[in-house]
Amino acid sequence: MTDGIAAPSTPVHAEQEAFRQSLAAAVTTFLARQRSILSSVSPDSAVLVDSIERLTAGGKKLRPLLCYWGWRGAGGTAGDDGIVTAGLSLELFQAAALMHDDIIDRSDFRRGAPSVHKQFEKLHADGGWHLDGQRFGSAAAILAGDLCLSISEEAFAAIAAPIPALQSARSIFNRMRTEVMAGQYLDLLEEAVGPDRRPADAVERALGIVRFKSAKYSVEHPLCIGGALAGADPALLASYSAFALPLGEAFQLRDDLLGVYGDPAVTGKPAGDDLREGKRTVLIAKALQASHRDESRALNAGLGKAGLTDDEVNHLRDIIDRSGAREEVEALIAELARSSHTALETLSVDPLSREALTALAEATVSRVS
Repeated sequence: MTDGIAAPSTPVHAEQEAFRQSLAAAVTTFLARQRSILSSVSPDSAVLVDSIERLTAGGKKLRPLLCYWGWRGAGGTAGDDGIVTAGLSLELFQAAALMHDDIIDRSDFRRGAPSVHKQFEKLHADGGWHLDGQRFGSAAAILAGDLCLSISEEAFAAIAAPIPALQSARSIFNRMRTEVMAGQYLDLLEEAVGPDRRPADAVERALGIVRFKSAKYSVEHPLCIGGALAGADPALLASYSAFALPLGEAFQLRDDLLGVYGDPAVTGKPAGDDLREGKRTVLIAKALQASHRDESRALNAGLGKAGLTDDEVNHLRDIIDRSGAREEVEALIAELARSSHTALETLSVDPLSREALTALAEATVSRVS
């Protein structure tokens, strides 16, 4: 079982692959149309779509797949064009979030390749252009992300479904977008204020960021959007949330561990990237609370420090390890996974959808990249 896909030749695998292929074709067609529009403005502006196309070519397609199985579990038919368009919209929204997130976090790599703002920075350098290449790269990536947000909305508005179902899905989609922006701001605020902001509440605040910056938009809302488009009643949508929200929180907590301990060859990011970015995650909050005063000060001083060396990253990891925070986060992931699994067992969905959601849940919690 890989990336949430059942073993080859199973019905789940076959249906997921068919959806992935339909989604890839929809992305290609949709972006070709956007490229044509931009080229009619100026051939120079088409590079914005190129950056979107490169980014959407990768990734595990977790959000579209959850949306698809939310649809199927609520009685939606396989191969429906509307659910493919919903998956397209979620992919574009995710691309926008990644572009902007990498600028905010000063992250130079994404999925083993230069981040979009670094790609535009290289374009500036290769062209021998004037003024500040770094500023150009960030500004161009912001515009590419804004374009992604715009066309994500365009794609969502094109979904073909009965009006009541569209209204229900639209309400979830709109809330998702607002919550992500709030969660992203809270994450930025936590980094800026640092250790001086109510240390006793740091874990609770970090868990809130996990929920609204990632868990809801990565897992809960995509699943519920798919269900709503298929006409799911409030009871089924509530059951979807009970399964998906703890799973989404486990997903982000795993991501936080990978940001400190992940293998760069697998994650596609430098070792200890979250430490260099100064991320105040649940892992860090727990480590600061449990560490002795000197080590807590050293961890605070190292977080986000410019030019943090590999030796310094290893020293900060050692502090976290000695605090027991890594084991605590692993235990929290396991607890959330159990809660999600219990909710999954009570879901009123067909066996195929249950099998698919089980595979996605397992891959989400145990992933290494």
